[in-house]
Amino acid sequence: MSTAKSSSKFLRLVVLACCLTGSGHAFAGALPETENGRYALSPTGDGVLRLDTRTGAISTCNNSGAGWACYAVPDERAAMDTEIGRLQADIVRLQADNDRLKADLASREPTVPGKIEEPLPKSDSLKKSEPKVVEGERKIEIPLPSDRDMDRMMSFLERAWRRLIEMANRVQRDVNGKI
Repeated sequence: MSTAKSSSKFLRLVVLACCLTGSGHAFAGALPETENGRYALSPTGDGVLRLDTRTGAISTCNNSGAGWACYAVPDERAAMDTEIGRLQADIVRLQADNDRLKADLASREPTVPGKIEEPLPKSDSLKKSEPKVVEGERKIEIPLPSDRDMDRMMSFLERAWRRLIEMANRVQRDVNGKI
């Protein structure tokens, strides 16, 4: 029996040695993630900037009183990609709306009844008539201003005169010491 016990112990030792040598290779292959190049660390003023070389994620790591803590830096590229996707969807929607509106417009009656195709000539009711040259002579007739134009001019002059008088009164009061 002693040989059975000793062979059993020997067998256990052989199995344990095999396991340890096999697991030694496994331990050597499973280095910490900072040692196998997954993370690239760069020192900053208040901690470390960590780049995950597999995913491209960036984190800031700081040593607080409770220990090291890493916080993910917002990824602007993901936000831009999201916005670009949203804008592309809007463009597709607007193009579809535009096509639908064009088709709707094409299906309508081509012209409105009573509408003429040629545009009417433009006329300016406030435009003054041009001076007329009297036939046979080189004299130019200039039209006189209308009563309405004269009333507007007189109103303007009255307001300007009143403002000038008010300004002169203010200057006189300021000079007299009533500032």
